[in-house]
Amino acid sequence: MEADTLELESFLPYRLYRLADAVSREFSRVYKDRHGLTRPEWRTLAGLGQHGTMTATALGEQSAMHKTKVSRAVAELERRRWLTRKPDEKDRRIEHLTLTGAGLAAYREMVPLAKAFERELLGRLSAEERMAIVSGVAALETALASG
Repeated sequence: MEADTLELESFLPYRLYRLADAVSREFSRVYKDRHGLTRPEWRTLAGLGQHGTMTATALGEQSAMHKTKVSRAVAELERRRWLTRKPDEKDRRIEHLTLTGAGLAAYREMVPLAKAFERELLGRLSAEERMAIVSGVAALETALASG
């Protein structure tokens, strides 16, 4: 291999992207089949289910989604009556988003399915491989956060 050629298939950032996308696509079948949700809608539902009330900006930061994707997901979940928007009392440009009872019920239904998906995915690996991937991902997250 020439020094000025990048073998994309062995380039770690590319491999991580492809892996994350493959896992995300596989998991998307669960919430798409169950509720017809898109990835941004699922991430919005999951973020609000975990954290309670959040702003769209906070959702975007937490889920690494662009604000237009968050906006569309919020609009769709609101259309389904799964979330409500409440304007901030001090700054009317900010809205606080909260799941409704129906949205919370959908979230609670999805939690065990998400956990089962993760268990099944990790179950494809040996105990040693599971430990290595969990610690390796944590190490990369730490390295990137501090660098």
